[in-house]
Amino acid sequence: MSIFGSIMEKIFHPGAAGTTTAGGDTAAPAPTSTSSLPTAPPPGAVDVGQVLTQMASQKGGGGNWQSSIVDLLKLLDLDSSLGARKELGNELNVHAGADGTAEQNIALHAAVMQKLAENGGKVPDSLRHQG
Repeated sequence: MSIFGSIMEKIFHPGAAGTTTAGGDTAAPAPTSTSSLPTAPPPGAVDVGQVLTQMASQKGGGGNWQSSIVDLLKLLDLDSSLGARKELGNELNVHAGADGTAEQNIALHAAVMQKLAENGGKVPDSLRHQG
């Protein structure tokens, strides 16, 4: 699955993949589409801000996920390494600034929020980068 597809899965279907059952066993992930494109969220817009705020609350804050792509990826338990961010940049066609710079990371965060909105997510203005 693409990195953006993983981001969508974690936000639009929180707890669906690799959830832990009451007995401590890991439940099987939800079936995924054979397509590499992310699936649309269930009917009714998913409130991206609310989902992420709830995740951050459960994890003791979640860092600066509202503007940092690194902290957002960490909040979602996804790889936040430079290599992963380069791959995400290629997926979303984001080539702002040099790899790993603040400029690139801000552009990646903005692109992720834009793509979430385009795919049915309700993204509050506070998470959209103005620029």
